[in-house]
Amino acid sequence: MNVLSLFGGIECGRVALDRLNVKVGNYYSSEIDKYAIAIATSNYPDIIPLGDITRWRVWDEKVFNVDLILAGFPCQAWSLAGRQQGDNDPRGALIHDLISVWNKVKKANPNVKFLFENVKMKKEHLDYINDLFSIKPILINSALVSAQNRERLYWSSFKQHSQPVNKNILLKDILEPIVDCPIGIKVREKSKCLRVGGRNPPFGSKQEWDSPFQRISKKGTLKKGINKAGCLTAGGNSGGNHSDMDIIHGQHGTRRYSIKECERLQDLPEGYVNIAGVSKTQQYKAIGNGWTVGVIEHLLKEILSKG
Repeated sequence: MNVLSLFGGIECGRVALDRLNVKVGNYYSSEIDKYAIAIATSNYPDIIPLGDITRWRVWDEKVFNVDLILAGFPCQAWSLAGRQQGDNDPRGALIHDLISVWNKVKKANPNVKFLFENVKMKKEHLDYINDLFSIKPILINSALVSAQNRERLYWSSFKQHSQPVNKNILLKDILEPIVDCPIGIKVREKSKCLRVGGRNPPFGSKQEWDSPFQRISKKGTLKKGINKAGCLTAGGNSGGNHSDMDIIHGQHGTRRYSIKECERLQDLPEGYVNIAGVSKTQQYKAIGNGWTVGVIEHLLKEILSKG
């Protein structure tokens, strides 16, 4: 199978194909983030990099002769958490390059299969994109296959997708028992870090803080009974779009999620982003920008077997 991945990031789609035992021939990837490219090509040296999607007109013709297109087109212009400028934003306008590439591929292979992804958005934008694609998406929460709440829209060539089976994975299942945690938030930094949501937390009783772990909301209040992580973002899950600021307090101190835990939240292989020359900051960003592999695996299984 030949695959064209647009806005490929760290190529979570390739991981999903591996899990489905799909034999990949040529795997073309259009991506501009050098750290994401480094992670993807370190894991899959056979990836053929294409660079910027806006230069699709100069790509070799064989790039368009593929069986599957994957695309997580940029979300910032469509997200409810952003300015919602749609394709008036240069990042939002990239959807038209996606459509141009898709149309060119369809000329070479009218039966090409595809999977596109983006965030939840206002109805006006959703209707607009649905009209551009001439299909409607399915909304899936990654919480079904991981310990992360992450609602995303998926458009595909298969029209009757099902929801993934709930694996009942909870936050406690993916947390590491880190004792001397190098990613811990030092005491002198705690106030600054916890103020991301706007004010310091009312720390509550000692009994509350002696729980195995607690999440702190952006309002600064302890959140009890939390079984799922908030949505990881490109900002390292430090209180940005779509989620509460996930800071974990346990018996060994206060900290954010480790890289390994974030990989688990996205259902990535452990160590996938641990690449020489890629800083921890860029690793967090790459994971937050990625797909939840289990969701993609579920969708691709239906696309390739039924669609």
